Amino acid sequence: MRQTAEDWPGHVHRVLADAEARQIAYVPDSGLTRLIALCRADPTMTMVPLTSEQEGVALLAGAWLGGQRGALLMQGSGIGNCVNMLSLTTVCRFPLLIIATMRGETGETNPWQLLMGSIASDVLGLAAVGVRRAETADAVGAAVAEAAREAFDGPAASAVLIAQAVIGIKSFDDD
Repeated sequence: MRQTAEDWPGHVHRVLADAEARQIAYVPDSGLTRLIALCRADPTMTMVPLTSEQEGVALLAGAWLGGQRGALLMQGSGIGNCVNMLSLTTVCRFPLLIIATMRGETGETNPWQLLMGSIASDVLGLAAVGVRRAETADAVGAAVAEAAREAFDGPAASAVLIAQAVIGIKSFDDD
């Protein structure tokens, strides 16, 4: 199935549903708006809005201990907020599936996003999180499916970084 930038959230929702992800922790992000809406409309999924990304790591640890799978949705800049909590996944060997839309990549106009955009993959790798990048809308669904298998069959921590080229560049211009 050929995907477009408009339908990758639908494919990811289907992957999450097929993986039996029941708790979806998220920090609101415009790049994830449609995916969040699809998950919210799914009666098998419980949506948990977070005030900070590291809360999602703890929440999903509890979900796993309670017999449920889940996923953490966030903007890539939130990866830095999770670093200390990621040790929980390694020490306790529970699955963690992260789906992050990236900022700070080619074309970014907000200088505050540049540092994490350039090191997010390395930070996750150093924290023993498997990392996949989806550079095109066509690649997002397959990357999430692979990461879900790695996370839930491992169990392991696995992340998909969705390139800024997929979600577009945020503009803060008034034009």
